[in-house]
Amino acid sequence: MNSISVRALLVRGMLAGLVAGALALLVAYFLGESRVDAAIALEETHSHDHGGGEELVSRTMQSTAGLATGVLVFGVAIGGIAALVFCYALGRMGRFGPRATAALIAGAALLTVYIVPFLKYPANPPAVGNPDTIGKRTTLFFLMVALSVLLAVAAVIIGKRLAPRLGAWNATITAAAGYVLLIGLAYAFLPSFNEVGKDFPAALLWQFRLATLAVQFTLWTTFGLVFGYLTERLLVPRVGAVTAGNGTANRAAAAAG
Repeated sequence: MNSISVRALLVRGMLAGLVAGALALLVAYFLGESRVDAAIALEETHSHDHGGGEELVSRTMQSTAGLATGVLVFGVAIGGIAALVFCYALGRMGRFGPRATAALIAGAALLTVYIVPFLKYPANPPAVGNPDTIGKRTTLFFLMVALSVLLAVAAVIIGKRLAPRLGAWNATITAAAGYVLLIGLAYAFLPSFNEVGKDFPAALLWQFRLATLAVQFTLWTTFGLVFGYLTERLLVPRVGAVTAGNGTANRAAAAAG
């Protein structure tokens, strides 16, 4: 794949990430922000400090411009990264075309980058969690992301090397089982945190966590669909264009004959 194609795919990946970020923003605003507001209200109700200083950034700004900036920038960034992964993966994952490759990359990213770490360290709304442990919790979450991605890459490499001896199906099952086993060991040995207060509503907690899952699912699903469409238009010649080109070539050959 030449530099022009890589550049074109990178631009399309960032554009697809922007579209995906816009849809994820709508989901975050309509599903997540109401839960955040409810958690903040609960936190203020139980707080004994009613004389806090003035907010540097208002809640309205956080839930509108701040949220939009964060989600859209994240969408563009992951779109560019996924496009570069696509450039490497296309043709190396079996007989998958551009759309199927884009869908596989998006699905794998959703699983390894978010769902697997989420199951160990789920997202918490305001009023949940000890402020003294936020640094440690953040570090462990990103460590889980790194482990998940690296183990997934290793599983793909091992699966491809085992395929000639075991067959594609058995090699895939073996590599996937190894990934699940090692992730399970990480779940078992990495520290866990149970900092949800007894008076925090369980329904609100799970509504918030499901909303975060919905945002990520929307982001990656939209990216996979949009990027797959754009890459196929770029890389796969349209039937009409090929037919027209063949017809022109035939007429030219007939005239020359």
